Amino acid sequence: MSVNTFKKIAGITIPDSSIASQATALLLEHGTEFIYNHSLRVFLFASLNGQRQQLKYDPELLYVSSVFHDLGLTKKYSSADLRFEVDGANAARDFLKSHGLPKESIQLVWDTIALHTTIGVAEHKEPEVAMMYSGVGLDVMGDGYDQLTEANRLEIIGAFPRTDFKENIIPTFFSGFEHKTETTFGNIKADVCAYMIPNFHRKNFCDCILHSPWSE
Repeated sequence: MSVNTFKKIAGITIPDSSIASQATALLLEHGTEFIYNHSLRVFLFASLNGQRQQLKYDPELLYVSSVFHDLGLTKKYSSADLRFEVDGANAARDFLKSHGLPKESIQLVWDTIALHTTIGVAEHKEPEVAMMYSGVGLDVMGDGYDQLTEANRLEIIGAFPRTDFKENIIPTFFSGFEHKTETTFGNIKADVCAYMIPNFHRKNFCDCILHSPWSE
């Protein structure tokens, strides 16, 4: 895999501690160049958003969260029956446990990854969780695009190219949970299944209520 590595981009220092470096190595081993570039952009966008809002956060934990946030889409970490966000969070938890991090830090990273697609919740939690959510939203959907300076935008994309991102991200998502589409019930990834699968039938919350085993 051919990827770019930098110490500083758009004024943001990219963590290079032992933990950060080992996390990056796992991403390079089990991810793809596409996911790598996306993950690094997410970290940078999240950091810039946090900087602009003057939030206090742990850059190393945010970086590890960024590196692991889509690893649940890969064969190495994808389970048979859990949401891909939870798979990534579980992988990060095991990784950080092996490094002896305190349980509070591990739980924070778990939440940051597990909630990164949970609209209406993540943005109200701890800075790292909210920043990750904002970074993902900026890279995937352009949320907050106008708040990013053109100089920062060009520098980040130059370092970590988007490479036909709009065309590739939906199939990339789908490849991570096409074997367990039931895990998209109640979350935005059901939209991915509907886009990729002709006549996809979504599980419906109202049907679950009306067809429950209760007699009344």
